[in-house]
Amino acid sequence: MGCPAAPQADVWRIAGIGPGGPNEGSDGRQTARPADQMIVGMTTTLNNKVALVTGGSRGIGAAIALRLAQDGADVALTYRQDTEQAATVVKRIEALGRRALAIQADGADPTAVTGAVDRAAAELGRLDILVNNAAVFLVGAVDELGMTEVEQTVAVNIRAPYVAARAALRHLGEGGRIISIGSNVGERAVFPGLTLYAMSKTALVGLTRGLARELGSRNITVNLINPGPTDTDANPADGPNAAAIAGFTALGRYARPADIAATVAHLASPEAGYVTGAVVNVDGGFTS
Repeated sequence: MGCPAAPQADVWRIAGIGPGGPNEGSDGRQTARPADQMIVGMTTTLNNKVALVTGGSRGIGAAIALRLAQDGADVALTYRQDTEQAATVVKRIEALGRRALAIQADGADPTAVTGAVDRAAAELGRLDILVNNAAVFLVGAVDELGMTEVEQTVAVNIRAPYVAARAALRHLGEGGRIISIGSNVGERAVFPGLTLYAMSKTALVGLTRGLARELGSRNITVNLINPGPTDTDANPADGPNAAAIAGFTALGRYARPADIAATVAHLASPEAGYVTGAVVNVDGGFTS
């Protein structure tokens, strides 16, 4: 979630929502908007590369998975419950002439996260790109959210990216990429009730910069993308609070999931080989 819609209740409990909308949700809804808005044409920038996108069955995650495939990569994706939607993304990747693999994994389970990374590398033959995208978005006042919500947020939004990166290091070689999806809420929380989510996404800055320093000698780059308000089924650009949210951006509009995916594709490409430890705001000037 970049900038969420203004709260309609004291506590939101929406499973599997990341920047701008569901990365992999548990409610089984079809994502109507995101991944269909792809840039026309295919490239070979990522030929012979293998990517793993966590939470890649819907929303921004699906757009990322499809864009990486469009640029030549074989793509594995994780999902939590929405098997049908994951299968749809797999079919679309395969229609691009790439190999695809959907892996059911709960981001709150570190064993499942590690297993997903290892399985992606084993079944697709290697791993070159890890995209930490899956997240949960639990919003409410600090004195209203219980420890269950806190522990779930920490497990999925902080621990899982760390565990996935740790597991990926067994497979990533020279020129490997680790790209995480954060949120501009970590820099600008414009509504009450965002403390827990903002804290969890800000933690990715430390993960990114620490890993960038650790892995520089191996020529593995590590970067973070912070989306702003993004047009997904959970936070649609024509929703009831959309005009107010868009008004916080310099461009006066929402991002498309394809905008976030394009930035991921660039950071994954050879052209971005000297970019590491960066925090890239893709938020239409929301934080400017």
